[in-house]
Amino acid sequence: MNINLNGNELIFVRPNELWNSVIDPVVLQRSIPGCISMVETVPGEYVMTLELKVAAVGGSFEGTVGLSEMDPPNSCVISVSGSGTLGTGTGTARVTISDGESGTANIAYEAAGEVGGLVAGVGQRILLGVAKHLVRQFFTALKKEFVAS
Repeated sequence: MNINLNGNELIFVRPNELWNSVIDPVVLQRSIPGCISMVETVPGEYVMTLELKVAAVGGSFEGTVGLSEMDPPNSCVISVSGSGTLGTGTGTARVTISDGESGTANIAYEAAGEVGGLVAGVGQRILLGVAKHLVRQFFTALKKEFVAS
């Protein structure tokens, strides 16, 4: 089952600071919903473990995350793949950071993914709703990183 998401968020921080946070595994672990661990294996590549609940189905997910086409502090491509008790998943997202107004940064994303297995059984409409909810949770947590500092 294919899932496509896109959007943008305005964050009250300078683009360079936002870039440094989006590639920091410690910040990502705190911001990614359900992320239990995220370990850098080589520069720009990570192994992560998630505990997620999709509709009435919950379980663990282990996978890899890779950063490529890096153009600091403007853009990169994030690739993910993994599997777990919920099924399998792969995807890529192009992330672009630009100057906003008055010391803010705009982060835009275009993501495409494919899921299979048990999680695909909940249906595309429900799965897309869950994906959008997880994206909102991610950006809410990411924004809190800058309020705390």
